[in-house]
Amino acid sequence: GQGGHAYLQEWLWWAGLLCMGVGEAANFAAYVFAPATLVTPLGALSVLVSAVLSSTFLNEQLNVHGKIGCILSILGSTVMVIHAPQEEEVSSLESMAEKLKNPGFIVFAVCVLVSSLLLIFVAGPRYGQRNVLVYVLVCSAIGSLSVSCVKGLGIALKELFSGKPVLKEPLGWVLLVCLVICISVQINYLNKALDIFNTSVVTPIYYVLFTTAVMMCSAILFKEWQHMVLDNIIGTISGFLTIVSGIFLLHTFRDMPFTPNLLPLFL
Repeated sequence: GQGGHAYLQEWLWWAGLLCMGVGEAANFAAYVFAPATLVTPLGALSVLVSAVLSSTFLNEQLNVHGKIGCILSILGSTVMVIHAPQEEEVSSLESMAEKLKNPGFIVFAVCVLVSSLLLIFVAGPRYGQRNVLVYVLVCSAIGSLSVSCVKGLGIALKELFSGKPVLKEPLGWVLLVCLVICISVQINYLNKALDIFNTSVVTPIYYVLFTTAVMMCSAILFKEWQHMVLDNIIGTISGFLTIVSGIFLLHTFRDMPFTPNLLPLFL
């Protein structure tokens, strides 16, 4: 509960990290071919699958609130897929470099870095042990930049497989270094949050903040929302809020017993 690094000595933690790495490799491929605004919210399905598998193999109780949360997550994901934005086409590292030079993205990245440093070195020592938002905000903010790095590296890999001399381009290596740094920071502070606070509190808050940060970053960098009609904007936001509601029900009330006696008499 002190936010240390004792988990690095546990083989089970490394096994879990390896399994997560395999899953993130598939997630990496998804970011290459689809907008981040679509891929990131669909990560809620992993929470749903985890709940079902835990109920099946670990004998954890999935109450009525959890089942309703699973249904809401599926419905919200379906709505988001239907109304997903079509991102501005980025097919080369040159076009990616131009987007990274955009003043709007530069301002966003600077704000993320400055706020993360303040949270780590100022707010962390004072409030990190008492407020769950401190470390989760660091993970979410840095995570939005890591998704941008993933998109850039995916483009670099596509060019590499097509025979272009990508290895001579410095941007690809810069994105790789930035991705390693961002992921290291995310793992460190997410484990701090999970070590100090309950998983049922950390998971839904992290999902909401991380997804919101990624959607903002993608909207600024790739102009994903620029050509969307009002119906699709409302559908995307509604689907996201539906998923958030499902995740909230699934985690917040998972330890609450629910019996027919709690229902009103007329039901």
